[in-house]
This record gives sequence, structure tokens and C-alpha cells, in this order.
Amino acid sequence: MSKPKVYVSRAVKPGVLARLGEMCETRVWAGPGRCPVDVFEKEIADVDAVLGTDGWTGELMDKAPRIRLIGLTAVGFDNVDIAAATRRGIIVTNTAGSLTDTVADLTFALILAVARRICEQHRWVRAGHWKTAGMTPMAWDVHHGTLGVIGLGRIGAEVAYRGLGFHMKVLYYDTVRQPTLEKQHGYRFVDMDTLLKESDFVAINTALTPDTRGMIGEAQLAKMKRTAFLINTSRGPVVDEKALIKALQEGRIAGAGLDVFEKEPVDRRNPLLKMENVVVLPHVGSATEATRQAMVDLAADNILAVLQGKPPLTPVNPEVLSRLKKQRRDS
Repeated sequence: MSKPKVYVSRAVKPGVLARLGEMCETRVWAGPGRCPVDVFEKEIADVDAVLGTDGWTGELMDKAPRIRLIGLTAVGFDNVDIAAATRRGIIVTNTAGSLTDTVADLTFALILAVARRICEQHRWVRAGHWKTAGMTPMAWDVHHGTLGVIGLGRIGAEVAYRGLGFHMKVLYYDTVRQPTLEKQHGYRFVDMDTLLKESDFVAINTALTPDTRGMIGEAQLAKMKRTAFLINTSRGPVVDEKALIKALQEGRIAGAGLDVFEKEPVDRRNPLLKMENVVVLPHVGSATEATRQAMVDLAADNILAVLQGKPPLTPVNPEVLSRLKKQRRDS
């Protein structure tokens, strides 16, 4: 009996390939960067599963008629047409839980970097301005400030918890209330307007969905304090980038810390890259050796489970599992 086939569309360590190879026929993209579209379409034509973060449309899925599982190496799944996958009976998995602390760390790193003007003062020292009397850029305190968390899921909850270490008052807005965390840590559940008006730091930790796309626009930015900072480590399109640029240019907010952009890689001409009060990163929230390895390991675990007839660990569309179970029962 032939082994199921898996295509790995990103570079992974030999140990992952070895684990997959114990029960699968595995092919891998060995080139630099992303797998080219023409190569990818050819490689997926006869596979049962794919490990990677490639963009999946219904049209692309139809070019992989045997595919049973798309194993994402990411928590976000906005690059997959989930409805199209569900209609086709394709299980989609993500790496939920594997990068929570790492992204929360980076979120707080951005808070500290932009408030304390770390990058600006780093350049100041390198330019030889240390001895320029009375000219040192003044910064803002983080401790005892008000942290507003938009989205108190896994990552948002860890960002909030880190805020307690800085003696911050924590407000949060979410579609699902978290009374247990409120009782344990004193978090205050508020509506979006209240969060924007009262927070010194607004940290966005929500998934990109049709409801959250453009959620922070001109009207929302206008409600923030002039001394407040916007931090986004979720997805770029959650923020209306033109509105953010305008708010920063007009001094309506104090600054921003951004790990994500509307279009990635970000255009070098983007005004955000030229602003001293904006700290920018290249979407590296999960980019530590340990976390990236944990993400790939979890993606591989999901693939191996499904190909052995077991439920995946972190399904995005679990309704497919119920349908497949019913089909097996009826057959």
C-alpha cells in the first residue's frame, strides 16, 4: 500500500521531515523564500496534505483533488478560504497556542520601544549626540499607565498579564467577556469607545475577519489621547493604514509600534517607515528559534494525526470532522 503524500512548502529542519517520512512520502521546497506559484501548483496535484502558510483559494484547492488537510504554520488563517475548504471536506489546522507568549513578549517590546524612544535614542548615540546638552529626546513612562487590549484571547490575555508587571490598569474589549480573568487580575471590560478614550497604549490582538478588517479607522483614532500609542501585532488590515498615517502626521496620537502592515512586505516608500515616533518590524511576532520550531512541530503533528484517521490537535474548521465521521458511519 502506497504511503500518503505530503508537500512541505517551506524550509523545515531534518527532524520534522524524518517524522513525516516515517509514514508519508514527503517532498519539500528547498529553495530560498516562498515556493513559486507554478512550482507549488505542480507539487500539490497529487498530495494528501500540505504543510506551510501558502494562500489558499477555492481555485487553488481544486488543483489538489486529493488533499485532505492544509497544515498551517501560523495561528492566523486569513490566507485560507475556510468556507471553500469546508465545502470540499478539507481540514484546515493552525498552530494555536504555540506562539502565545512569544507574540505577547514582542507586543510589550514594542510598547517599551516606542514609549521610551529606544530606536530613536539608539540612533542618537550612534550619531555622536550623547554630549549634546539639553537635547536628549524625552520619552513617556509605561509603568502605571493604562493598557487597552483589543481582543482578550490567548495572546491578548498574556499581553494584559504583562501589563500588571508594570503596575498598569488594564482595560479590554472583546466580543466574548472574560469574567474569570476580570476577577483574578482586576481587568475592566469596556466598550471600544471607552477603551480608546482612556488608554495610554492600545494593543490590538484580534484575528483578521470581515468584522475586524478596518476596525481601527479615522473615527477610532480620533477618540484616542494625543499622548497615546497604537500597537499592532495582529494583522495589518485590522487598521486603516491611511487613517493611521494621517493621525500620526497631524499629531493626533503620540506614536505607533507595528509588526504588521496592510500590504506585506511593506513598501519602502510607506510614510510609516520615515516617522521617528513609529517603531516598525517585519512581521516577526513568532520569530524565535524555539517558537518557530514548535509551530512546525504542531503542524506536522496535525498532519500525522489526520493521515492516521485521528482528529487533529488544532482544527480551524472542526465541522469538517463531524461531516467526515457521519460519512464513514453512513457508508
